[in-house]
Amino acid sequence: MSGTPWAATFTVRDGSVHYHRTGAQIPIDFALLRDVLAWSTYYLPLRLKGALRRLFNPGPRLFFVPKSPPPWYLFWNASAWIGARETDRHEEADAVVYFEDATWGEGAASIDALSINGRCTDVSKSRVMRTFEDVFGYPLEIDPETYAGRAVEKSELNGAHDGRVIQCPQPRRDGFVYQRLIETGDNGFVEDLRAPCVGGQLVTVFVKRRPEAQRFANSNTSVQLAEPSMFFSARELSSIEAFARAMELDWGGLDILRDRSSGRIYIVDVNKTDMPPLALPFRDKMRASQKLGRALEALIRDHSDGSGVRR
Repeated sequence: MSGTPWAATFTVRDGSVHYHRTGAQIPIDFALLRDVLAWSTYYLPLRLKGALRRLFNPGPRLFFVPKSPPPWYLFWNASAWIGARETDRHEEADAVVYFEDATWGEGAASIDALSINGRCTDVSKSRVMRTFEDVFGYPLEIDPETYAGRAVEKSELNGAHDGRVIQCPQPRRDGFVYQRLIETGDNGFVEDLRAPCVGGQLVTVFVKRRPEAQRFANSNTSVQLAEPSMFFSARELSSIEAFARAMELDWGGLDILRDRSSGRIYIVDVNKTDMPPLALPFRDKMRASQKLGRALEALIRDHSDGSGVRR
């Protein structure tokens, strides 16, 4: 894709990096420097791969609404892998992509009703919980004022990472949702399954593990790449794909937890602007980019009529 002034999305002040798109404030410390190094060793080879692909076998033309993704998002990674080119005219694009790192948005239907993620305008926790129960037939949400036992309180906002374990019953707080506490993993570690989904189908799985005391953190002790069939049954895969369709999610990552006592899976979050886990080994980062790039290319090729992506 063409270069964009993504560095302008940051401001450094008061010992923190301020990310304008989401309002996040990231302290400048050793952990940040380590993450930047891990990202750089992945970004540079991928950027070279994308440049060579555009030179010898140019990929599809993409028009982004409202802004194109910076290179720390998985969509950029997949687009670079297939040598995608950014255009500023949606009429000549092979696909119009709605890309906005926000919980609620306007979508891209006003520009092109046939866009990727153009109708996925609500990824709030409330929407996720309602859709999950409709598709799977059992609830994730609880009423904190009547429920007895431990539960999870978290913000409605996507990517807040502010979850905490609470003891119910207790009063409900505005702007927060309440979910069952899903115990996963073993030996003092929790296990999250981040499942990237393209065109309504799971492409791969990032198996993320971290200490139980850091269950809501945005960092991981280890991350492994796996095939979806290794972690989900055929029936579960069918339900997960039905959930993605109900969310009108053409591209994005699903956060899935498997309860270790009941064996049931729960989809607890939808990320339409997902990022690659930095703890993933370099080789697996590149494999994931290849898998996602091929899936994105197939989505555009199979459904494109030259002016957009058919739903």
